[in-house]
Amino acid sequence: MSNIQRRDQRALYDPWKDFFDVGNIFAPDVVRRSQNSMPAVNISEDDKCYCVDIVAPGFKKDDFKINVEDDMLTISGEAKNESTEEDENKQYSRREYSHSSFTRSFRLPENAKDNDISANFTDGILKLNIPKSEQQVKATKEIKIE
Repeated sequence: MSNIQRRDQRALYDPWKDFFDVGNIFAPDVVRRSQNSMPAVNISEDDKCYCVDIVAPGFKKDDFKINVEDDMLTISGEAKNESTEEDENKQYSRREYSHSSFTRSFRLPENAKDNDISANFTDGILKLNIPKSEQQVKATKEIKIE
């Protein structure tokens, strides 16, 4: 246990290193992080319906598109955060914009009532309720978010 040494965390942190380090923009871990930007999904069910919850912070209700076609539920989202602030007195050494997009598709079970799917978006979570049916009900439509 005597080999463990405690370091001063302030000595390890350099707030200016990343600020001017243009070379790290194309580092492999930056590319990897952008490719793995799928939102987390929880799928549950009870006696009456299936529930799909997608955690999508930073998105707005209008950023989503939800479609059902041939028992395939497709949820896509695209969020852009662009600062259009213009100032002739500023010279930027780095200016970053945020753009996130994803598409998730799920095969619906045979007892899903495709034509009665509802969705709402609250506090960064998109919730879809897919009612169950005794008979197979297929639909092709876009689902509006409440």
